[in-house]
Amino acid sequence: MAIQGRIPVTFGDVFPHGVYATGPAEPLTNFETKRQETDKDTGLPVWVIDVYDADPGANHKASAIKVKVDSQVCPVVPEPAFGPFRPVEFDGLTVTPYVEETGRRPRVAYSFRAREVRPAGGGKAPRAAAPAKDAA
Repeated sequence: MAIQGRIPVTFGDVFPHGVYATGPAEPLTNFETKRQETDKDTGLPVWVIDVYDADPGANHKASAIKVKVDSQVCPVVPEPAFGPFRPVEFDGLTVTPYVEETGRRPRVAYSFRAREVRPAGGGKAPRAAAPAKDAA
């Protein structure tokens, strides 16, 4: 098979109605080591941004998504536009399908990664925050 691992996709194809970040980027912490995860391909720290898919046809549970961003510094999402919602877009987006076996029946789920987050509409990305200090 020619396709293995992460599959490059365009933001508009995956999220034609856009997405809204619901909070700031946070370090993705390894459950066992209690340290921030690093990407196995790039070696960069991994951050996670909780987003909500704006597709009106998606059910509520499927609309809550986590997007991982590989970056040396913490990605900065724009200020909220209304309530906690911050319209964002992702550059360098990839998707990795996997089988999730948490319910009665296994189902196909998707893991999303990106290279960068920016305000929706093609705006320039906010300046990145300073690197997080290693707590351990």
